[in-house]
Amino acid sequence: MSAAPEAKFTEEKVLWVKHYTPKLMTFAITRPEAYRFSAGQFSRLGFRDGEGFIWRAYSVVSAEYADTLEYFTVLIESGPMSAKLAAMQAGDTILLDKTATGFLLPERFPDGRDLVMLCTGSGIAPFLSILEQPEIWQRFEHLVLVHSVSYAGELIFNERLAALQSHPLIGEFFSKFRFIPVTTREETAGALGLKRIPALLSDGTLEAASGLEFDQENTRFMVCGNPEMVKDTFQALLDLGFAMHRNRIPGQIMMENGFS
Repeated sequence: MSAAPEAKFTEEKVLWVKHYTPKLMTFAITRPEAYRFSAGQFSRLGFRDGEGFIWRAYSVVSAEYADTLEYFTVLIESGPMSAKLAAMQAGDTILLDKTATGFLLPERFPDGRDLVMLCTGSGIAPFLSILEQPEIWQRFEHLVLVHSVSYAGELIFNERLAALQSHPLIGEFFSKFRFIPVTTREETAGALGLKRIPALLSDGTLEAASGLEFDQENTRFMVCGNPEMVKDTFQALLDLGFAMHRNRIPGQIMMENGFS
């Protein structure tokens, strides 16, 4: 006999909601004491919808040790879940599946010196969580985050990333970090412009901007974003001689489609 649906989720309170643009929003919810996740994993969030439910996956932005759960989403026009999130306010309730899941976990790499995180849009969410883990800063000599968006106004986490310099647990390691913003539809001061991540990899621009030498022995890539970006970035990395990481066959690439 299968468990009742209610046994698989908890009902949580929305603590705050912040809209940055008509499409971009972050929000936080209460975290059950028993809820566990690893940085890089995602939650299933849901709402009651008529006689049933509507569920979607969202990568956790919060650190593993945070008291609340924070999420970032790109709202999709005419999307049923996006409509509910857009109307959501502090004090509302939301459903949280009791089990986090996902395999975009840096600890799956058995070796490597430099970690390069490549993302578009909401694909930055798991990396924001990963970057708040002290272990990742101690494990790798260099951490590079590349976030590609269409326009500069969508680079909403620049200040949050800069604030890592004064983070009590990781500030001392901040010199290891390099953030490379990318705007694909306009030139932006301090960002790479008018090219997508796959092209920036292929022509060597990203490697030069990172100040590192990308090679099979030392470089490990994590990729998260829209499916087309993930596919094209994977191909660009394959063309450069890198391989997918598998549990039985170690490689240099780990990837996951972003959730919105």
